[in-house]
Amino acid sequence: MALSGKPSASATNEDKVVKIFLDTADVDRLQLYGNDRRVHGITTNPALMKKAGIGSYRNFATIVLGIANGRPVSLEVTADDLDEMERQARELASWGENVYVKLPVTNTRGESTIPLIEKLQEFKLNITAVMTGAQIEALRPVLCGHHILSVFAGRIADTGRDPVHIMRKARLCHAQVLWASAREVLNVYQAEECGCDIITLTPDLIGKLDLHGKSLTDYSLETVKQFHEDGKGIKL
Repeated sequence: MALSGKPSASATNEDKVVKIFLDTADVDRLQLYGNDRRVHGITTNPALMKKAGIGSYRNFATIVLGIANGRPVSLEVTADDLDEMERQARELASWGENVYVKLPVTNTRGESTIPLIEKLQEFKLNITAVMTGAQIEALRPVLCGHHILSVFAGRIADTGRDPVHIMRKARLCHAQVLWASAREVLNVYQAEECGCDIITLTPDLIGKLDLHGKSLTDYSLETVKQFHEDGKGIKL
């Protein structure tokens, strides 16, 4: 069972336990949820770092790696030029054996990072912002078992498309498949059912994991009570 960290009785190779990675750059929330027994790793990205007001990447990474205590940590390059991406990737990788260097599937000009991936094969890589079957097919020959393939299932779903068939396609790659940009706790079960290895969850979603199996009757009554309490003082 994904939420308890133990397989369900019906778990098979086709229905395996998915690992949860905490996805945030908020140091307070990293400290709050980083030691949750359900969290198997930590991911972040430049957008989250900007939102959190991170100024020094190295100082931030030192904090994250300390919280992770040996668990996988994904740190993303910030460069757009492939040569500078390579330099940053080698630098980030040197910060810890548990560091997965996040590389976008392309740069901002749409140029593939596959040549860079091939040059960095010895490192643990997390190929990110993947959304299409064509991207997955192009990446298949260069991915290794120590790499992570991050498919942005949540953003795919935002366009009205079901991401599950793309996630199943990603499983054909020789890499760890990560369900990225989760939108709701239901995604944990979807990721597990289609055989993903990892799912990233925000602190808010991790906070909702305790709702698993909750009585909907009780939840309904709690909701009514909440609305009633919130409505006090509002005059008709």
